[in-house]
Amino acid sequence: MKRAVAYIRVSTAQQGKSGLGLEAQRVAIAKFAEAEGLELSAEFQEVETGKGAYALNKRPQLAAALSEAKRNDCAVVVAKLDRLSRDVAFISALMAKRTPFIVAELGADVSPFMLHIYAAVAEQERAMISQRTKDALAAVKARGVKLGNPQIAKAQEAAAQRRAAIADGFAANVISIIREIQATGASMRKTAAALNARGIPTARGGTWAATQISDILKRRVV
Repeated sequence: MKRAVAYIRVSTAQQGKSGLGLEAQRVAIAKFAEAEGLELSAEFQEVETGKGAYALNKRPQLAAALSEAKRNDCAVVVAKLDRLSRDVAFISALMAKRTPFIVAELGADVSPFMLHIYAAVAEQERAMISQRTKDALAAVKARGVKLGNPQIAKAQEAAAQRRAAIADGFAANVISIIREIQATGASMRKTAAALNARGIPTARGGTWAATQISDILKRRVV
């Protein structure tokens, strides 16, 4: 029986805490694996936004899934294409890594060309949603409604809380990998080296050092 690695992602911390969408993806992947005769050897779960040119740097669990699949010479399976990204360039970058991934919704035999087409459609859909939001805000502003937050101090505080939430989210995604490595008795320095060897980037896309492992552990994420 062929092996595969499952990757599950939701786009917000709220969805991650509620489990919204996670179980549905897990069931879809399990049904697909059973139908295709695949054995799911590992599952990687992530809560993060897929938007942005450097989204992979914010996806330690995806990086870990790709590394695990490469070591086992197998594919990464996702329930839907947008669980990877709605960005064509991001999908193309994943293809360039030459680690195959399968979209359960589309089937096992979809060609790379068709995956690019589906990704382009998803990207266009995201752009249309963004444009509709901008148009709605412009219409509200035209009616004389003031937009924005005039309370700078509160806005700055909210921005700081947002940055802290992003850092906490990244820590929550990578902590399980760190604990898995440290369970072997690895020091913080060796844990950092193991993360670098697996191709898992830091929150800023760089390489790991012992101090960063310490910072993650101090956050006391579950």
